[in-house]
Parts: sequence; structure tokens; C-alpha cells
Amino acid sequence: MRISGAESLVMEALWRDSPRSAEQIAADVGPAQGWSEATVKTLINRLLKKKAIEAERDGRRYLYRPRLERGDWVARESAGLIDRLFEGRVAPLVSHFSKARKLSPEDVAELKRIIAELDP
Repeated sequence: MRISGAESLVMEALWRDSPRSAEQIAADVGPAQGWSEATVKTLINRLLKKKAIEAERDGRRYLYRPRLERGDWVARESAGLIDRLFEGRVAPLVSHFSKARKLSPEDVAELKRIIAELDP
């Protein structure tokens, strides 16, 4: 299942708090993106068709909640990125960010801690 960048904003809103109505989702993500409620409803319908979210009737409206777990989506997306750009290897990804000076001292410290935990 591929989730677009725009759809991911709707998913993030639902991962933060659900169930939510289309109006609540639109109020959360719409203004920052310049999206109308109709645009958000289009994204919701796409996610319903992909079975990433589900809907339940609540009176005259629907409430939406994620079916797709955020951790599963992040794992798939990050694996796909590493496969596409770095031949499935993490080290070139880290090297790329270090050369582009995108790693903060906190990032470096955390990476060192992670490596120390992996090293027997």
C-alpha cells in the first residue's frame, strides 16, 4: 500500500487522535496546507479505498480511525527508501547525512549509543 505525502498528513492526524470526523481532520490539517474540507474528504476516501483507515457511522456523520499501524508504515517506508537510494544498506544513508552536515551532535551521540548496544 502506497500512501502519498498528502495522505500521510491525514494518517498522522488519525494516529495522534482517533476516531475523528472528516470535519475534525480538516480543521487539524487543512489550514496549514491551504486545503478545503472537500480536499481532505478526497484524501479520506482514497485512504478508505486503500483500507488504510476505516469508518463507522456516528449519527449523520462518520468517524475515521487508522487500520494501518504507524510503526508498520514507517518500517515499510524507511525500508523502501533505503532499498531505492542506498542498495538496502544503512551505512551509506548515515554517511550521506553526515557529509551533508544534517546530523546534530545529539544525533551522533544517539547513533554511537545504538551501535554500542548492537556491538557484543
